[in-house]
Amino acid sequence: METAENAAPAAVIVAIDGPSGTGKSSTSKAVAAQLGLSYLDTGAQYRAITWWMVHNGIDLTDPGAIADVAGKPGIVSGTDPLAPAITVDGTDVSGPIRTTEVTSKVSAVSAVPEVRARITELQRWIAESAEKGIVVEGRDIGTTVLPDADLKIFLTASPEARAARRSGELKGADVKATQEALIKRDAADSSRKTSPLAKADDAVEVDTTELTLQQVIECVVTLVEEKRAAK
Repeated sequence: METAENAAPAAVIVAIDGPSGTGKSSTSKAVAAQLGLSYLDTGAQYRAITWWMVHNGIDLTDPGAIADVAGKPGIVSGTDPLAPAITVDGTDVSGPIRTTEVTSKVSAVSAVPEVRARITELQRWIAESAEKGIVVEGRDIGTTVLPDADLKIFLTASPEARAARRSGELKGADVKATQEALIKRDAADSSRKTSPLAKADDAVEVDTTELTLQQVIECVVTLVEEKRAAK
């Protein structure tokens, strides 16, 4: 019989939102690994469905065409923070979904309500199935996907810092061009009618501009541990 001292930590659902280049993925994976939680990169799911549509020649300028096939691809997301995998119809697309072509088209695909409904349902199912708890990162997790999450965190950073980080990830990328692309993506994500990028009213905002990745991770780990202790 478990005592209070050796009882397993309470399962927590952690929602981490924010725009590109704020450190969401690196932070979320590290926090999940450190605390023994599952991990879900929701952006990868939107990239996966976009990749499938590009691969199958769907007209991405036509929201109706996108909506018609939103339910077709079989998307399976792994939740191991040390090796997050994602497959579409059995094909590993971890690499292909990070191409410039997919990146440039994901906002258009993810703005279609039928796509968001399909992916949101998948995300909720994964979160509810995580026995020990999960860290879910994206742009509308705390506001739309998991409004009842135990802890909501919104990461921010200056456009300059985000562009420098993102161009560092994309070897040889032009920082100014990267910054312009990020600002354009922010505008598209924040202004879409269905589940826009937004900070939940009860989210804890963490500005990562002046912080190292390790400092951000430590900050989030502390917030999660405090929430676990309070459950």
